[in-house]
Amino acid sequence: MTVWEIVIGAIIIVFSLIIIAVVLLQEGRQANLGAIAGAADSFMDKGRARTLDAFLARWTKWLAIIFFVLVLAGMMITKFLGK
Repeated sequence: MTVWEIVIGAIIIVFSLIIIAVVLLQEGRQANLGAIAGAADSFMDKGRARTLDAFLARWTKWLAIIFFVLVLAGMMITKFLGK
């Protein structure tokens, strides 16, 4: 393995962990089930949750794009600079 393969591999691992964290921080689609258990949110909490979810969703998309670009770059480096 070349130095570039190791560097790209390490960056891909870091980006995959960041993507996992951002996805886990997002509120699930079934979050409204909390009303059944009596967990009523105020109006301000709902608005903040929506903006936070939109922010996290936007970051998830960008991180996924960067992740796939890094994977393709790693493949190209392996093909052209590998042994």
